[in-house]
Amino acid sequence: MVIASRFLRLTTPPMSGPDVMSVQRRLTVLGFYQGTSDGIYDQETANSVAAFQRASGQPSDGIVGPHTWVALGIGQVDWGGGRYHIVVDTERNFLALYTLGALTVTYPVATGKPSTPTPIGDWVIIEKEPNPGGPFGAAWMRLSVPNGGYAMHGNDDPTSIGQSVSHGCIRLANANAATLYDTVPLGTLVTVTGQLATTRLLYPGTTPGGDIAEVQEMLRVLGYYTGPTDGVYGTLTQSAVQAFQRAYQLTPDGVVGPQTIVAIQSRYDIALGDVAP
Repeated sequence: MVIASRFLRLTTPPMSGPDVMSVQRRLTVLGFYQGTSDGIYDQETANSVAAFQRASGQPSDGIVGPHTWVALGIGQVDWGGGRYHIVVDTERNFLALYTLGALTVTYPVATGKPSTPTPIGDWVIIEKEPNPGGPFGAAWMRLSVPNGGYAMHGNDDPTSIGQSVSHGCIRLANANAATLYDTVPLGTLVTVTGQLATTRLLYPGTTPGGDIAEVQEMLRVLGYYTGPTDGVYGTLTQSAVQAFQRAYQLTPDGVVGPQTIVAIQSRYDIALGDVAP
């Protein structure tokens, strides 16, 4: 399990959306991007991301994951006051809009799947884009989560609403997303509730668990692990982690910490072709 929104990267066809546009705009401000902020993750965008990563001391792989989002430091918007308050329940998958403390409306939503959960906490809406289309549907409202392009948005798969299936974003039916977009301003407080997702360091001797099994399965798909998916951090798992770390210029200590789990998840998403928000 890794708390990360979708990994922005070069794909065919290219990834696109308002989250890509956010990155392009920020890179322009920082002097790393001279292209058009069109929301298309093309080679020029990837080159600019890689240049920024080198300048900020990160692996320059051109992939925008949580560490790069944090380094970009995309600007925040102050809480705009108390007229509206959105509460998202990730356990029951619904969104409630309060106006001056009174419940106005509720909508069913889709939230993050267990391996890529929706971040719990108090956030504010910091960016809005109308009609982004595709998997973002009729409206997009980015939250102030610092380590990703998390947002509330419409979608192109109505059957997903009510389920825990996203890459951490909060999906609404398009009509509901459009109504919410028209109602709430930038700075609106959004409280996301549910079970807090936590991560731990994984290494030989770590208590067995589902997080180890997830790492084993991802490394199996990536071709580094051939043992059982049993959630036990044994010698086969350690060897697979070290082989992966060596392949991606990480310290081959066999410990699955923040950098290693993000690297594994990003390559796993690439292997599966997962570009959904």
